Amino acid sequence: MRTLAEQRYSKLGPGVVKALNARSFEAFYFDECEDAAEKIISLIPKDHVVSWGGSKTLIDMGIQTRLEKDGYNLLDRDKASSPQERQEIMRRALLCDTFLSGTNAVSEDGQLVNIDGIGNRAAAMIYGPRQVIIAAGMNKVAKTIFDALSRARTIAAPLNMQRFPNLKAPCSETGTCMDCLSGDTICSFFVTTRFCKPAGRIKVVLIGKDLGL
Repeated sequence: MRTLAEQRYSKLGPGVVKALNARSFEAFYFDECEDAAEKIISLIPKDHVVSWGGSKTLIDMGIQTRLEKDGYNLLDRDKASSPQERQEIMRRALLCDTFLSGTNAVSEDGQLVNIDGIGNRAAAMIYGPRQVIIAAGMNKVAKTIFDALSRARTIAAPLNMQRFPNLKAPCSETGTCMDCLSGDTICSFFVTTRFCKPAGRIKVVLIGKDLGL
């Protein structure tokens, strides 16, 4: 039986898809992760070089594992043998064929909001890869663009900070945004994507579950 949240998501999701499509994104909604994962894989040609930004949603859905199993040509920074090689892989990812990512928030009127620490994920969304595929649980959807920014900064960022115990920005300890100027901040770049150019380059797959952070 679906939870009350999932029942709400199934009603809200198609409307958010319509709003995204109106802004020239190519958007889809699925109730189940399995169906969403199949759609994501189907959108990636077998000859594409594929990379991704840090995304707990993609990990939770098993997308990277599936791509590796299916023999895709992957640029995986986590397999680098040195910090220098890791940086080079991240630079090459900006010109890959398909870039995968989550998003920090989506407004109900179809805009994406993301906060980035070093900018690689946001940069790839804006320009470079031939296509970008974004997977997002419906828990990422906020009412307005202002609510989406608030979610990204006060919920997603402090949660993501817990993934990096080696970083010591204030929210690591307080659990709330301190509007800091710490060298360890992961809130360096604030990017709103209000329209997709060229049309259809960014695909957004919404899933009617609580996924990611």
